[in-house]
Amino acid sequence: MNTEIDKSLTGEFSKSIWSKFRSGIEQYKLIENGDRIAVCISGGKDSMLMAKCLQRLQKYGNIRFETEYVAMDPGYTTENRNKVMENAEKLKIPLKMMNTRIFESTAKAEKHPCFLCARLRRGWLYKTAQELGCNKIALGHHFDDVIETILMGMLYGSQMQTMMPKLHSENYRGIQLIRPLYLVREEDIIKWADHNGLEFIQCACRITRSEGSSKRAEIKQLIRQLRETNPSVDMNIFRSAENVNLQTLISYHLGEERHHFLDDFDKGLSIKGKNNFAE
Repeated sequence: MNTEIDKSLTGEFSKSIWSKFRSGIEQYKLIENGDRIAVCISGGKDSMLMAKCLQRLQKYGNIRFETEYVAMDPGYTTENRNKVMENAEKLKIPLKMMNTRIFESTAKAEKHPCFLCARLRRGWLYKTAQELGCNKIALGHHFDDVIETILMGMLYGSQMQTMMPKLHSENYRGIQLIRPLYLVREEDIIKWADHNGLEFIQCACRITRSEGSSKRAEIKQLIRQLRETNPSVDMNIFRSAENVNLQTLISYHLGEERHHFLDDFDKGLSIKGKNNFAE
């Protein structure tokens, strides 16, 4: 079974998954020789696929790196915990499952439990990576997560931002966060899972299960609607974060330093120091 799953990455899903995975690694320089990577498994389809891709890259690629496959049990039901371990065994992923009580902590939060959960998980992952001697953490965010984040920032956060392919940790010096599935689309991940007869757990949080429609779900639906009249809308949203013209923004900030277009306007200059005259 595992052999067929491995083959599917360079067979049926060579173009839609494997090539895009490799492109993301190379384009954003996510992995380098000598890296030791904590591959973080949530138990869902995305992180499990990421683990398989990294295994294959480690075995057949030209980059020499080490991996530690770790999963955090935030308070899973026995059924969900067993499902994660069963899938890891089926996929031949040497998974280390570690216990936490994060669900208990987030259940007490009156506001923004998902934000708190993500923050606690992230802190745990960095701490664990450091203890394992890793210099990088790999998360399973994909292309759709990126474009949804862009729109969520604009429509609900009054800001223009994207989900970056890699980041430096602010609190754990020397550790980077990387997203190897950055260019892989969610629909292709679903097809891969279905093709191989794989079933994965979802969020498994009792709080979000009772929330109904989330903001991210609303954005997913909006993108689906836009795609009906513009099939290129996904890529257009993605590329918008690569084609930002600072001269067309009212203001922007770089770290703590904020720039406003009026700062240099009376000098006949744009915020980049060039002439700012209409043609």
